[in-house]
Amino acid sequence: MKLQPVIGLEFHVQLNTKTKMFCSCSNDSNMDKPNENICPICLGHPGTLPTINKNAIQMAMKAALALNCKINNFTKFDRKNYFYPDLPKGYQISQYDKPIAEKGYLIINNKAKDGLSGRLDQETELTKIGILRVHMEEDSAKSTHSKTATLIDYDRGGSPLIEAVTLPHLHSPGEAKTLAQEIQLIMRHLGISDANMEKGQLRCDANISLRPEGDVNYYPKTEIKNINSFRALERALHFEIERQTVLWKAGLTPVGNETRGWNENTQETISQRVKEEENDYRYFPEPDLPPLEITDEEIAEVKALQHELPQDKRRRFMEMYGFTGEQAKLLTENKNLSFYTEQIISELKDWLNTVAKEEGTDAEIWDKNKKKLSKLVSNWIINKFLPFLTEKKIPLKDNKVTAENFAEFITLVHGNKINSAAAQTILEEMIKSGADPSHVMDDKDLGQMAESSEMIDIVRKVIAAFPDQVEEYKLGKEPVIKYLVGQVMKESGGKANPAKAEELLKQNIR
Repeated sequence: MKLQPVIGLEFHVQLNTKTKMFCSCSNDSNMDKPNENICPICLGHPGTLPTINKNAIQMAMKAALALNCKINNFTKFDRKNYFYPDLPKGYQISQYDKPIAEKGYLIINNKAKDGLSGRLDQETELTKIGILRVHMEEDSAKSTHSKTATLIDYDRGGSPLIEAVTLPHLHSPGEAKTLAQEIQLIMRHLGISDANMEKGQLRCDANISLRPEGDVNYYPKTEIKNINSFRALERALHFEIERQTVLWKAGLTPVGNETRGWNENTQETISQRVKEEENDYRYFPEPDLPPLEITDEEIAEVKALQHELPQDKRRRFMEMYGFTGEQAKLLTENKNLSFYTEQIISELKDWLNTVAKEEGTDAEIWDKNKKKLSKLVSNWIINKFLPFLTEKKIPLKDNKVTAENFAEFITLVHGNKINSAAAQTILEEMIKSGADPSHVMDDKDLGQMAESSEMIDIVRKVIAAFPDQVEEYKLGKEPVIKYLVGQVMKESGGKANPAKAEELLKQNIR
């Protein structure tokens, strides 16, 4: 019997508002100073009245629109009743039957792997994941457990959250990881949350069950909690699939829903309790908060201010600049990086076209060389520039390389005025000092040697110095030419153009 995993995810996103969801306490949890940002309202003291954070509502609307949801004109808050030490009121203010938004979707690449979660250039590999609802609620406090005690920090209690609940449309741990990465990227691009999983700003609960392939029925599910990274999400689902498969094949199919926790140390899920049903929470409308009526005009205003979403940006990068799906994904993972990349390309186009006009050559050099130039831009940013910033612990926003200088640097590489080794030296100096690339090239004498009498003399000198290798080449041993090119590079101090050196060697050996 072949079994199919059926997976649905619940994402809790902590909004980066200045104040909490229902009071004026600062929405800032400081691990070094616990229980500072608290007041009688967020601690649920008798006689206190909550008020709704308008900014949090607008952020929730932004998130809902980004997930292609329908924003409801009428929404309200409810009390979700359960007892736990991190919930001072004995209930949580949430939303139940009238959420702020519902009936959305998000498209992902179901073949995604190796971090290429956003690749959208393979239409046959795309899957539409339904979003059941987006609702708002307040966060609980943070519990820290030890062998002898449990410590509670109420600073986080009352922080505004949105919860996005998917339909059970996912069928593999890889798909789940891909969707989670996409959710994080959207929240960061919208500027409504840092969505850091390790800091608890983005939390994910995974619901999973199995069923015989071809069966359309749903079976009792397991909810996995305590997931604090994308890798943990993927591993927890893999473990649960293996555990449930063993049960199915032993004839012990699950008979009820269960909540299990993910143990990072043992890399396994551990049973915690029988999963609560909706009626266990005894929902009823929050009597201290009025319902919200959201007009179509208000929805239109939020939509008009919406940022370009990551998927739209990736498609545009591919269409406008000729980037591959992988390149577009990596260059748009960070909003600041995508903006910096576009600045570089804009400066590069202006630079190339200006030089072309001054020299009386083709003024459409960018359009005719777009693929090659975009590859140069992406390769140098992704493979050299960003790793060097990471190594030196320099944030992108604080780096000294202007977009104009980076564009000029790319023209030097594209025009074969510097070789790869010299280019790396120049880029590192630019990052350290913010210097102009042409000045660095001249000051350090790193310019590539063009075809000249000096270079021809070096080629002839190498031919004379290595007669045995020259004879081998003449006898048909083509790879020997690479050795001779290496000798030319050595003799020229690395300044010779390898391709031109090879061409001159072949001409002079004949």
